[in-house]
Amino acid sequence: MDRGPLTETMIIGSLTIQLRLPLAHSLKEKRSVVKSVLAKLRNEFNVSVAEVAEQDRWQTAVIGVASVSSDARYTREQLQAVVNWVYEHRPDVEVTATEIELL
Repeated sequence: MDRGPLTETMIIGSLTIQLRLPLAHSLKEKRSVVKSVLAKLRNEFNVSVAEVAEQDRWQTAVIGVASVSSDARYTREQLQAVVNWVYEHRPDVEVTATEIELL
């Protein structure tokens, strides 16, 4: 059933976080840490999250986070809260770069 054009705007927020994992000495240790971070972010912020690059490097991880909303300000603040959470709650990882983009 087609109801015509939608009048609401959909904002898609994308966050990339590059992490350094200095305590990981194997891929198994790295994956354990990354899996824990991904699960906590999903539960805490209700966002989509995945490891998106550097899967085969022991001490580096790149995590992608996506959020959808109708409010650009809310989306940006939510993604910034994700970054802040990693800084505050995961002393075992070092945030080396972040990038937020809204579409």
